[in-house]
Amino acid sequence: MNRRRLFVASVCCLTLGLSTAQAEEPQSLTLREARNIALRNHPKISQAELQELASKQVVTQVRAGLLPNVMFDATAVGKGGNNTRITAGALNNPVIYEREADGLFVSQLLTDFGRTPHLLNSSRLTSRAANANTEATREEILLQVDVAFFTALKAQSVLNVARQTVVTRKFVLDQITALTTNKLRSELDLRFADVTYEEGKLLVAQAETDLAQAFNALSAVLGDRERRTYRLIGEPGVAPKSVDPTGLVETALSQRPDLARLRLERDAALQYARAQKALNYPTISAFGAGGYAPIRDTAHLEDRYAAAGVNLSFPVFDAGLNAAKASEAEFRAQAAAEALRDAENTAIQSVRDAGLNVNYAYERLDLTEKLFENAREALDLAQARYQFGSSSIVELSQAQLNETSAEIAHTSAQYEYEIHRSILNFQIGVPP
Repeated sequence: MNRRRLFVASVCCLTLGLSTAQAEEPQSLTLREARNIALRNHPKISQAELQELASKQVVTQVRAGLLPNVMFDATAVGKGGNNTRITAGALNNPVIYEREADGLFVSQLLTDFGRTPHLLNSSRLTSRAANANTEATREEILLQVDVAFFTALKAQSVLNVARQTVVTRKFVLDQITALTTNKLRSELDLRFADVTYEEGKLLVAQAETDLAQAFNALSAVLGDRERRTYRLIGEPGVAPKSVDPTGLVETALSQRPDLARLRLERDAALQYARAQKALNYPTISAFGAGGYAPIRDTAHLEDRYAAAGVNLSFPVFDAGLNAAKASEAEFRAQAAAEALRDAENTAIQSVRDAGLNVNYAYERLDLTEKLFENAREALDLAQARYQFGSSSIVELSQAQLNETSAEIAHTSAQYEYEIHRSILNFQIGVPP
């Protein structure tokens, strides 16, 4: 009977009503639906997606340095008197002519000896890193959903066990109360039965609190500011099994999106360092201008103009600025490489720990089932001995406590296995 009750609590739709729950019917929710809601609503995912979009714009900005720039100019000038000149400022002494002219100015970078291409590669790698970060954020949120969902399922099942425990202990209390009234049991027996009944009520109160906290966590990861209660619908999962963590380490190193992000960030930093080293190389650009001046000083200006040229810019002395920029970029690239190495070491340890936890949770499933069966049999025997007067109420109370603890442990073990399995999948980079 208890196995059947445990099975129903594990796989059927249960209405999760707390003592303070609202009167309306709770919304039904499956794990798949919870994942989809979180992917749509969680602000961390939106933040990562926006950062990814922003990084793509940086690629466009840097690539513009390799393409021609065309500007349209329209100029109208009026002078204050004949032969007006600008006589103050720097070394220039330009003549101002009255005119109105329209024209185009075109400039094109010919080469900067790899600096802009390196910057473009760096921005592309950074954009890919932002994409990997979005994927890593999604997987992190999905893990939080799985943990919150299975935790709520566990809390709901424990609450169901606690409520059934209260019903059972109330029945025993009523029996002993009747026997005590008829002088067939002592007042001590009645007090022990009352204590076990109150312990059951305390267990229900704790289970209700745990369930409320589980729904708080679930609502938060779904992006809902209001705490909601749900009618959780369990779905058949993969049959429990143990795992071998040995081969999972390589899977994690090759598939985890957070490690992929760090590798791309390291490569982007290396490209940026190469770009900064190229600051000491010359820059060669071509430019041209042409236009038409319908209003002009005819004595000095033609109606059309055109010119083209090439400019070479070479850094001679910058007080160590470019060298410092190159050194800074190199140090940051080395730091990015060390950050990747540290993350890989942490990932290896996390995978091994997660594998151990899955195997322990798998073993615990069988152990808690056997424990529950033995506790159930011990309780039946203790009840029979007590009814025949061959044992005390203390033995019966202890047997009740053991049976309740074993049933809760077995109920919890099922969902803890699911939680640890989800954590392992996250650690090795396998999407839910």
